[in-house]
Amino acid sequence: MTTIREPSPPRAPLRTESFRQSRPEIVGPDVPEAPFPILMAGVVQRGFGRGGKDLGCPTANLPDEAVQSLPRDTKTGIYYGYARVHPTVEATGNPGDVAGDELETYPMVMSIGWNPFYKNEKLTAEVHIMREFHADFYGQKLSVVVLGYIRPELDYTSREDLIQDIEIDKRVALKSLERPGYKAYETQCLLESSETK
Repeated sequence: MTTIREPSPPRAPLRTESFRQSRPEIVGPDVPEAPFPILMAGVVQRGFGRGGKDLGCPTANLPDEAVQSLPRDTKTGIYYGYARVHPTVEATGNPGDVAGDELETYPMVMSIGWNPFYKNEKLTAEVHIMREFHADFYGQKLSVVVLGYIRPELDYTSREDLIQDIEIDKRVALKSLERPGYKAYETQCLLESSETK
């Protein structure tokens, strides 16, 4: 098991076709169990710019402090839950570029790890909110409630295989969140930063 406290990027297993074919449609128990829910929050940082351009999956990067606040035994991999963008730019207090119903809570998938396909040297937490936004929201606060674990971090022989798994991750997250025991946590993202330690 690879955790976020590894001193350097570990070698991730290569994704196999048998792994893809054996993936379940729903993960986790009918209600979240420890260590979930995990609350995370922080100002959205600029990342590598690959999610939307290369993978068709735009992501919002949480700051290093948000990752460092996680329990030491947190596994790297793909997680699911809910996320919400807050209305103001933290540094100025001015309204951000997203507004209206874009500020509601939406399902999300999140990668915590080194993204071995891209050979990252830095551990990141990248959140994909399953909603189209009309603008970027760099500098705005993002609240996340993590409710479950989908799969470990993997390496890939092609970008197409990575994209295929990302699409499966999204479907698994949506199906897993349909259960009443998970929908009850949707309002957790309404918490302000003072409450999301």
